[in-house]
Amino acid sequence: MYKFLFLLILTVPIFTHAQTNSSVTISGVVKDTKKVPLPYTNVVFKAAKDSAFVTGTISGNDGRFTFTNVKSGSYILEISMVGFVAHKQTVTVGALSAFLDLGTYELRDDARMLNEIKISGVPADGVSAKMDKKTFTLANNATQTGGSVLQAMQNLPGVTVQDGKVQLRGNDKVAVLIDGKQNAVTGFGSQTGLDNIPASAIESIEIINNPSARYDANGNAGIINIIYKKNKQEGFNRKIGLTTGLGALWIRKENLPSIRPQYQATPKLNPSVSVNYRKNNLNTFLQGDWLYTQTLNRNDFAQRIYDDGTVINQQVKRNRTTTFSTIKTGIDWNPDDNNTLTVSAYLNREKILDRGDIPYFNGDLSIRNRLWQFLEDEVKYTATGSALYQHKFTQPGHLLNAGFNYTFHREDEKYFFTNIMPGFTGEDSFKLLSDEHVADFNFDYSKPLKHGRLEGGIKFRRRTIPTDMQFFPGLNSPLDVNAGGWADYKETIPAVYGNYVFESNHFELEAGIRLEYVKVNYDVNPDHNTYKSDGYDYTRPFPNLRLGYKLNDKNKISLFYNERVDRPNEVDIRIFPKYDEPEVIKVGNPTLRPQFTKSIELGHKLTWAKGSLHSAVYHKMVNATITRIATVVPGNTLIYNIFQNAGKSRNTGGEVTWQQELANWFSFNTSAALYHNTIDAFTVSNKYPVPTVYTMNQESITSWNTKLNGMFKLPQKTELQFSAIYLAPDIIPQGKIGSRFSVDMGAKKQIQKGRGELFLNGTDLFNTLSPKKEVRGNGFSLISTDYLETQVFRLGYSYKF
Repeated sequence: MYKFLFLLILTVPIFTHAQTNSSVTISGVVKDTKKVPLPYTNVVFKAAKDSAFVTGTISGNDGRFTFTNVKSGSYILEISMVGFVAHKQTVTVGALSAFLDLGTYELRDDARMLNEIKISGVPADGVSAKMDKKTFTLANNATQTGGSVLQAMQNLPGVTVQDGKVQLRGNDKVAVLIDGKQNAVTGFGSQTGLDNIPASAIESIEIINNPSARYDANGNAGIINIIYKKNKQEGFNRKIGLTTGLGALWIRKENLPSIRPQYQATPKLNPSVSVNYRKNNLNTFLQGDWLYTQTLNRNDFAQRIYDDGTVINQQVKRNRTTTFSTIKTGIDWNPDDNNTLTVSAYLNREKILDRGDIPYFNGDLSIRNRLWQFLEDEVKYTATGSALYQHKFTQPGHLLNAGFNYTFHREDEKYFFTNIMPGFTGEDSFKLLSDEHVADFNFDYSKPLKHGRLEGGIKFRRRTIPTDMQFFPGLNSPLDVNAGGWADYKETIPAVYGNYVFESNHFELEAGIRLEYVKVNYDVNPDHNTYKSDGYDYTRPFPNLRLGYKLNDKNKISLFYNERVDRPNEVDIRIFPKYDEPEVIKVGNPTLRPQFTKSIELGHKLTWAKGSLHSAVYHKMVNATITRIATVVPGNTLIYNIFQNAGKSRNTGGEVTWQQELANWFSFNTSAALYHNTIDAFTVSNKYPVPTVYTMNQESITSWNTKLNGMFKLPQKTELQFSAIYLAPDIIPQGKIGSRFSVDMGAKKQIQKGRGELFLNGTDLFNTLSPKKEVRGNGFSLISTDYLETQVFRLGYSYKF
């Protein structure tokens, strides 16, 4: 407890909360008592406190008036015209919809005051007015500038990173979007590629813990939306940048004997360029990034202990070289004020070379039983084309959007293995080719109302992934050649949703429902030695509800309820064993089914002049929990890791985020989370390579984490930032992971009259991030510590002109 309090006082993540819309567009129509529109009517907004003039306009030929950029506050609306009795009413700008329609006003001889209307704006800090979303900009994050999106995320409140996956509130079932859309780079319903997306290309990151019905229902932990930079200034705008860095400056733990050296002084290089031209009704943009990194991607030392007394010491060392090239380009065309067409393309090539060594020794390291060396040569190509049409009706905020998105993603992997045994050396290899095709069509409609808005839409997805695995065995090959062949994944998802938002003086309501039909067919090679063709389908509603109550202008309470699903990813059901670690083998499971989640959350937000406090408590109930189960076949030491549906689980917790500006030169934010995870007792059967039954008793743990961040604004346009993270022990499938702690620091300075910027930062300054895990299975236990590369120093420069 003392450690927790000490960390809570001293440290947290460094992010400047992004500004969401802080103004509202208001519209209405003026008519006479015969329903005839009244053009040229004077419409004025005055401050309620002193009747000072704020803004004014006149109605158009159709009687409609519009105000833009109306700030939060109380106003007096006055409508007047010669020959008619003036109309006056109070209008309060609140905190929900960015557009509001005040409806129709009839000017008549007898004055009548209409009911007070409440209109929502959006707060200036990172927690949205609805408290369903937090937004963070990366531009001011000096500690992670020049790194990857995955590295930047680990400092966000409520986010943890474990085994290369992002977790929200201790759960990795997170849907990751790019510019509001699913993309093969980050995975359709999964997480891939986040460690290779340069943070320099990203404007902001949105964390959505309680998504509304207009979002896809997949991802019970929530949604992370990555928003790319896009210049909105008029004229010709350009920006170039260059980041370089070094990692693994010293060896954290020496290799086991007789293997190749670990990567050291690993170079990082990230040049980037963005070009934008905006003139009149046309905007064109292009953004390019090239990322080259060498990384000690894994350096895991483990001991396996079996019930029969066998002890195996091993090291998994993986030296990785990655090049990641991205181009994002497109055109926005506005033929008139009411119509917009955006056509864009996203092209990406990711090249990964892994050189790995895995030695296996006896208990006292006196005998090497085996040395497994591998070379993975993997290339991924992604091409995404999008077309979005938007029609703006006369009423501001009354919108119709139609979009089509097509993605092609190729995964081309080649593995080459050298299996060095005491009596022989074998050479083995395999090749995997997977082509993913995804077509999405969506239609969305939004109409402002007097007290809120209506939303609705439809979405249709067709996704196919043909995959082929070919094994090329060598001498005494350990590869299971009968587990190869082809497999075809086919997914069809039509969905429809509706959402209603209402707001009064103190009360808020958002209620929606999404109806999804999902059909998945998974056809496999009929000669496969274990699995046969399988699939599933369901039709299910996914409701969401948010109730809000404003105690006053500074205090607000919200209650959330939603239901979501986690559909198995194609790689989770893939029937081919993976041999990058030949004695701890990962295999898919085509009988895996979706897990369904019900969540309830109570949140409170308190704001004051230079700070805010957001707190929440929540409870999640999961049915058919997806988790990876490790088993051994009796009489063998090989471990098979296979995803299973493990019955019911629960996650209960709370979190608090506090941000404060103490002085013009210093501000901080801190967050803390406490949660309790429980997995009920279950029994499953791992079918590969032969049926093996595993039973686990109920497992639970209480864990917590805290993040602290401070920012100093120094003279000469210089900023200094520090952040620290502490993660308490937590449960993982069949075991637990130990505590982790790290400190990052960074500095940046504006030069060349604000057009240039220099930065220097370092992550994990004290080299303390070494995750320790304990896994217990049927007749074995595995204890491991990963001394992978976490400490990196970067230097960078950018210039805009």
